[in-house]
Amino acid sequence: MDLKYLLFFRNWKFLVKLVLIQPVITEKSMDRIKNNQYTFEVGMKVNKYEIEKAVKTDFKVDVIKVRTIVRKGKVKSTGRKRISKKLSKRKFAIVTIKEGQKIEAFTASQG
Repeated sequence: MDLKYLLFFRNWKFLVKLVLIQPVITEKSMDRIKNNQYTFEVGMKVNKYEIEKAVKTDFKVDVIKVRTIVRKGKVKSTGRKRISKKLSKRKFAIVTIKEGQKIEAFTASQG
């Protein structure tokens, strides 16, 4: 899958925002495909309009609705001395597309 980058100009620096990072392949996300809902991991600073535009251009489907979820980072203990380490937070988007259309990235992995 192609990664979408958006360049924009702020404070005399070019910043790159990652829109669609990867499709989420879990049992729950595969059950949502029956309802034409596809789940993607997206960049933290991306809004719903940018997600909709990226899905439309990448997969050539009609997007009806976009919902976003931010999952907090977990605190894990690692190593011999049990040092606590915080994992970064992640953002997911559940994209509902028009009935009768499919996204090939999910159907190929479904088997």
